[in-house]
Amino acid sequence: MQAYELTQLISQRADSNKLYLEFLKVPDLSMGLYVLPAGGTDPQSPHTEDEVYYVVSGRAKIKVAEEDRSVQAGSIVYVAKNVEHKFHSIEEELTVVVFFAPAEYSNRP
Repeated sequence: MQAYELTQLISQRADSNKLYLEFLKVPDLSMGLYVLPAGGTDPQSPHTEDEVYYVVSGRAKIKVAEEDRSVQAGSIVYVAKNVEHKFHSIEEELTVVVFFAPAEYSNRP
């Protein structure tokens, strides 16, 4: 079994000085913690795997393809592989648990 505590992941991610901390990777799934500061910019580009975002805290908007919506703690967003998407209008620091299936970069050529 692998088990994780969100408070420890938040601390590890902060210590890394990176926006994204991958904490689980097996062939069919990977997970990470993604944090964007208030007023920040989301630098990501489309992924070659399906992904799900679970918003732990914060307030922002996400644009997926041509659809735009607000997200906050408790929001869950599915993004199909190869679809343009970005968080924007980040009002409060955004903390998001990210699930990739299969594991991130598994389908990259």
